[in-house]
Amino acid sequence: MAEGSVIRLVDSAAHPLTGAAQDYDPLLQMIGDARLVLLGEASHGTHEFYLTRAEITQRLIDEKGFNAVAVEADWPDAFRVNRWVRGVSEDADSRTALDGFRRFPTWMWRNTEVVSFIERLRAHNAALPPDAPTAGFYGLDLYSLNTSIAAVLNYLDRVDPEAARRARYRYACFEHFGDDVQAYGYAANFGLTESCENEAVSQLVELRRHAADYASRDGRVAADEFFFAEQNARLVINAEEYYRVMFRSSAESWNLRDRHMAETLDALLRHLSAQIGRPAKVVIWEHNSHLGDARATYMARQGQLNVGQLVRQQYGSEAVLVGFTTYTGTVTASSEWDAPAERKRVRPGLPRSYEALFHEAEHDRFLLNLRDNEQLSAALRGPLLERAIGVIYLPQTERLSHYFDAELSRQFDVVMHFDETRALEPLERTPQWEAGEPPETYPSGL
Repeated sequence: MAEGSVIRLVDSAAHPLTGAAQDYDPLLQMIGDARLVLLGEASHGTHEFYLTRAEITQRLIDEKGFNAVAVEADWPDAFRVNRWVRGVSEDADSRTALDGFRRFPTWMWRNTEVVSFIERLRAHNAALPPDAPTAGFYGLDLYSLNTSIAAVLNYLDRVDPEAARRARYRYACFEHFGDDVQAYGYAANFGLTESCENEAVSQLVELRRHAADYASRDGRVAADEFFFAEQNARLVINAEEYYRVMFRSSAESWNLRDRHMAETLDALLRHLSAQIGRPAKVVIWEHNSHLGDARATYMARQGQLNVGQLVRQQYGSEAVLVGFTTYTGTVTASSEWDAPAERKRVRPGLPRSYEALFHEAEHDRFLLNLRDNEQLSAALRGPLLERAIGVIYLPQTERLSHYFDAELSRQFDVVMHFDETRALEPLERTPQWEAGEPPETYPSGL
């Protein structure tokens, strides 16, 4: 179909996003009774993506009884926030509750939009009747090997000191490498040290053997704390494997990570459902590359899967996948791993990309229902280019480093486009972020 015809279809189907309260009414109507809503992002540093996800999530909690938001973050750091929003934390305020997020990239969760969201979530929970289930905040990722070990040990120190002693003995296998878990993975993968896999598995097995005792000591609080410890122990197993296989195959390590996130989501759904006595509902926040169906992108050709694919395969119509796009603006990102956050310009979308196509539409900001409009779905099947900006953005090489082929209407059920966006504001604003990028003509002025 000619581009002009596709744009006319987009214009006829687009629901403008004006900033009004009813902007998301078509989305909530489409979601209906779905249990899982996956809200993506085309970058890890765009203000509009975070703000929109927060607004949609708040409405899902308030109007459709959603029980939690699960995010692309480490389990123990997010669980600290979970305690705060549920009013069972000693942290004094929202920013203190986010102090666990100290691993690069800190701005993904230590930013002004997340502060605002968790404050609203805490206020929502505080206004509930005493016995009503509260809405939680959970992490799905697996990078926190050492932090999760510490969390398991801290838990056992409180409930079973003798078991804590045995756990320390098992986890001592990792101590030689300190905080450098990648060094452990390298050494274990190439046979330079023994793998700690058996010790990690043994610890989870022992923990689960005592599940009934540990989880029943103080009602819901004890059950929550055991669930937290159990997921940390399972995370140690998967993280240990992840850091080993990352030196063998990028596809294998990617798949292990996304399977872990999908398994954690499944465990969370079971845990919350058991607590509230009915099927739980969860909102998921992750990057488009994790939440869009991998089978509709280049990832499938590379043998990769992702959370969106796994969720669709398991939950079918009970899951709604929402993607986000932007054409230009600014973004918070780094130039390399572990480098300071910068405020970078987002170059205009490349020709033959979905971003460039949507730039030609009538509205600057709009929502498209791709699932229920067969003609639009066929027109947006592409494949066209789609941009993905992670925590690193390299504009000079972005055709190779940030674009991939995708069939948009197979990848997502809904797409939300924001033509011009601005950088997410970190809580710690670096000099590089404050200064922003110099104009492209600098220093010649030409």
